Parts: sequence; C-alpha cells; structure tokens
Amino acid sequence: MPSGNILVADDDAAIRTVLSQALSRAGYEVRSCGNAATLWRWVSQGDGDLVITDVVMPDEDAFSLLPRLKKMRPELPVIVMSAQNTFMTAIKASEHGAYEYLPKPFDLKELIGIVGRALSEPKKTNATPAKPEDMENIPLVGRSPAMQEIYRLLARLMQTDLTVMITGESGTGKELVARALHDYGKRRSGPFVPINMAAIPRDLIEAELFGHEKGAFTGANTKNIGRFEQAEGGTLFLDEIGDMPMEAQTRLLRVLQQGEYTTVGGRTPIKSDVRIIAATNKDLRILIQQGLFREDLFFRLNVVPLRLPPLRERTEDVPDLIRHFFTLAAREGLPQKQIENAALDRLRRYRWPGNVRELENLVRRLAALYPQEIISLAIIDSELAQPAAEPSLEASAKDESLSSSTERHLSKYFGGFGDNLPPPGLYHRILREVETPLISAALAATRGNQIKAAELLGVNRNTLRKKIRDLDIQVIRSTR
Repeated sequence: MPSGNILVADDDAAIRTVLSQALSRAGYEVRSCGNAATLWRWVSQGDGDLVITDVVMPDEDAFSLLPRLKKMRPELPVIVMSAQNTFMTAIKASEHGAYEYLPKPFDLKELIGIVGRALSEPKKTNATPAKPEDMENIPLVGRSPAMQEIYRLLARLMQTDLTVMITGESGTGKELVARALHDYGKRRSGPFVPINMAAIPRDLIEAELFGHEKGAFTGANTKNIGRFEQAEGGTLFLDEIGDMPMEAQTRLLRVLQQGEYTTVGGRTPIKSDVRIIAATNKDLRILIQQGLFREDLFFRLNVVPLRLPPLRERTEDVPDLIRHFFTLAAREGLPQKQIENAALDRLRRYRWPGNVRELENLVRRLAALYPQEIISLAIIDSELAQPAAEPSLEASAKDESLSSSTERHLSKYFGGFGDNLPPPGLYHRILREVETPLISAALAATRGNQIKAAELLGVNRNTLRKKIRDLDIQVIRSTR
C-alpha cells in the first residue's frame, strides 16, 4: 500500500475535493489549501512528501513560489497543474524544477501513477538550470491533448543530450520542434545547424556533413568545413533523414557509435560534441525492409521517437493557430485581421492536407491581400476551393501571367469573369496591371523574401522571379 503526505494547493475548491478523495483512496494522507501562503508555511515547517500545485493562485504565481520551495527543500517533488495549456507553461514548469507538468483537465489515474513514481524514485537535488532569456516567444501553439503530450515530452528532453527522431507529415512543424529543443535546452548557447538531405545532391552529402580537404574530389579547390564542425557544441538537425544515401549513413553511424569522424579526403579523426535531432516524413521501417536505410542507424537515431500529429488530428488548435499567425503578420506590418465565427467553423472542418504550413500561408495571404478587417465565410470558401498543387517547373517556365494565382485574385476583386471572359488583349492588359501590385504586396508582406512570396501567391519561385524581372519590380529586402 502506498504511503506519503501529499500537499495540494488550488484555489478551486472542487479540484481540491476531487484530488483529496482520489489520493486518500489510493492510500495517501492529504492536506489541501487554496493559496500559496498556506502551502509555503506547510513546506517551511517540513510538512509534505510531495506537492501538487496549480500555477495561478490568488496570492502568488506558482512559478515565483517554486524557486523558493526548491531552495528550501530541493528534494521535494512538485507536480504543477495548469489550465494555461501552452508550450511555455510546460517549459517553465521544467525550468523551475517541477517533477512533472499536467494540463487541466487531467486523468486521475495518470496523476496517481505520477505521484507513485515521484515518491519512489531517488530524491534529486540538482540545481535548477538557467532559464532562456526570451521565454515569451512561443514557438509552438496548441492546447489539444495531442500537443499537450508533445509539450510534456519536450520539457523532459530539454536538459538532456538524447538523440531525437521526429516523424510527421510535411508541414507539421518538425524543424520548429527541433529548434525548440535546441533554443530551450542546455545547448542553446551553441549553434543550431540544419541540413536537408533531400535538398543536396547525393554525391555531395558526405562533403556537406563532414567537410572536405582541398583536392578531395573534382571541384574541391579549397578546404571546406562540414555541418558537424559548424554545429560543434550545439545541435545538428538532419531533416529528411530518409533521403540520406547508404554511404553517408555508414559514416553517420560511425559518428554516433564512436563520437568522431574524418573529413572527405582527410585521415585525422575529429572528435564530435554535437546533439543529433533527425526528422522524416517517411516510414523508415519500410525503407529498412527495402534495403534503403540501415537498421542499426535507425536504432541509433530513434532513441526518443516523437510523432507530430497532422493538423486534421488536432483541429481544435486551428483558432489558436490563426490568432498566432495573424499576430505574427501584424508584427511584420500587415493589417490586423479578425475572422467571423462561420468562417472559423469552416476552417475547423477543413482537412488541411498541407498541415500547419498550409494554414500559415493562408493566414498570411488573408492579411496581405484582402482589404476587409473581418474575414468572411465567403472569402474562406473561395480560398479553400482553390487547388493546392503548385505548378510544375515545366508549366511555370511557360507561364506568362501567373494565371492560376492572378485570375483567382482578379475574380475576388472584380467579381469573377464567369463564362464571359474579356477580349484577349484587354484580358492580358488587366492581368498585367493587377500582377504588379499583387506581386509587390506579396514581397512587402514577406520583407523581400521571394521564396515566401511565391508560397504566399501559390506559384513556383522561378515563375515569380521571371515576373519580377519582366515587370521590373523593385525588391527591397529588410535589414532586420
């Protein structure tokens, strides 16, 4: 039978009653209070083997109380509860030395299991790690149960060097999670170096990763340092790891096994102090069966698996994400927008094949291209009815008018052509007159970033560059 004295602090009497009854039935002695002052008095008197506390209480925030509790009794495990179910709440709980963070509403069986583990584990007296300076920039958004599990896992991983394998569909935010692990972890003072395996020619991946000596291969006119050396003391993010060729996989396995590597054309081993985070949108187990991925490398990389859910599995997060992206757009100088409830319901029901990236692009487009302050259901229906596929390079090379994008926006502003298109000469003149301000608006919204502007317009970047040149559009790049 478990035993121990549990101190519960929550200003909600109903929660105090439920917790007290559940913990008492589990065999624990329980004392509960509704404010931080009483909790502090009990702890300072030496009472309690474990604390369960809400974050927001009438007299003091738990995050200001926690450092004092940990300083007075560093071995005392503290479980933090919160209805403010954000990524930063989980991170702050971890940074302030909490044993565990639980979002409200929580599962009582899970809570009792956590209490049992906390009381049975050896007491830890480690010093609380320093907090990142910028704790208010929220890199991850969402209050759904799926995101809460991710927040809790990330909080546990922040102060470790464990290798993490992030899986998920394209657009779910794998690099964002990798950056959060770095920016809020113990290697945050070191560099974060990403490399996308799918974006580099296969015969150059080894040289990109490990560097090369002068004359190592044709075209190697100078010595070049690789991504491993660039990431020394920090984090190396291996994106689309499933596209890594077998030869590079073998060299990467050696680094993970022995902690050292050699440059291409070099002979002297180089010690490596790098945390590895890998990501893929492919099923690596299938690639292993096909002989395209090393099984031993998979197990080395898959120390901590982290699956990011597609947006269709957490559509309750869509409103928070929309507000977040509108706020980011406003910081970039775009007009602040709101969205009517019917339009919001429509966005919740949408399947989001492009995931969070598709939603972000939509919000930026709404902020940049629509004069209305409140986005209506009609606007959303118009946007979601458009094909999501990007034109091919071949089609883009022949595209003289950004037709798929420009016609779409012409129809929004002028009511659509329907079956009665204007004469060809007038039609092309209208297209040309609209394209210049449309492209200029997209470039202004993205501060001159042509790749992001192309995504915003829904066209290929090569098409956009050609139109910028043909229309003699001035691109002003932000220096911020």
